[in-house]
Amino acid sequence: MTKQELIDSITEAMKIRYDRAVSKADVSAFLDSLSDVATVSLKAGEDVMLPGLGKLVVKEKAARAGRNPQTGETIQIAAKRVAAFSPTKALKDALE
Repeated sequence: MTKQELIDSITEAMKIRYDRAVSKADVSAFLDSLSDVATVSLKAGEDVMLPGLGKLVVKEKAARAGRNPQTGETIQIAAKRVAAFSPTKALKDALE
C-alpha cells in the first residue's frame, strides 16, 4: 500500500466509522507527524506503541564478521541500532 492509498483508506474509514469527513491533507499531516514523533522517540531509545497494531522498538545488533560476496574477503560489520516491529496478539490472530 502506498502512502496515497493509505491516506485514501483512512479518509474513507473516518467517514464510515465516525460519520465524519476528514481532509486528505489532515490525514497526510498526521502521518508525517507520526513519523516525526516515532523517529525522535526511537532515537531516544523509547518504544512507540501503535494501538491495535503493535509496538516499534529499538534493537541492538552486535558487530559481526561478514563476507564480501565478490571477493570472498572477510569483513567486519559494525554494531548498529535498528527499528523492529512487534505486532499485537489481535493483529497476529487476524492474520491467521
